[in-house]
Amino acid sequence: MSAFAADFARELRAGDVVALSGPLGAGKTTFIRAAVAARLHDDPTSSPTFTFWQRYQGEPPIDHLDLYRVDDPRDLNELGLEEAFSGDSIVMVEWWEKAPFLVPARRFEVDIEGKGDEPRRLRVKNPA
Repeated sequence: MSAFAADFARELRAGDVVALSGPLGAGKTTFIRAAVAARLHDDPTSSPTFTFWQRYQGEPPIDHLDLYRVDDPRDLNELGLEEAFSGDSIVMVEWWEKAPFLVPARRFEVDIEGKGDEPRRLRVKNPA
């Protein structure tokens, strides 16, 4: 999965959005970690589960959003997460299905099946 994520990330450009879904423990953060490391030649990633948003500086920057802790999508208005979609960065969103209205229709959807020690299956689609 890490090799795929790295190759996939090298093709991304500013304005691209990657919406990741899968069960807890599927590897969404691992996917993002590999993608960021491939783009930035470093691994500064940490899961933004408690902060919701982490920015990794690069050209372009990568914004990592984690919506796992979103209980009520209306709470997102207070967090200002919509600013991440300004088009000047690559945006990667974990648990995007918790707030589908936040994520633009022009996106790559990466669904990860499997968790723990199970093999993974990745499906990538671009519905826009």
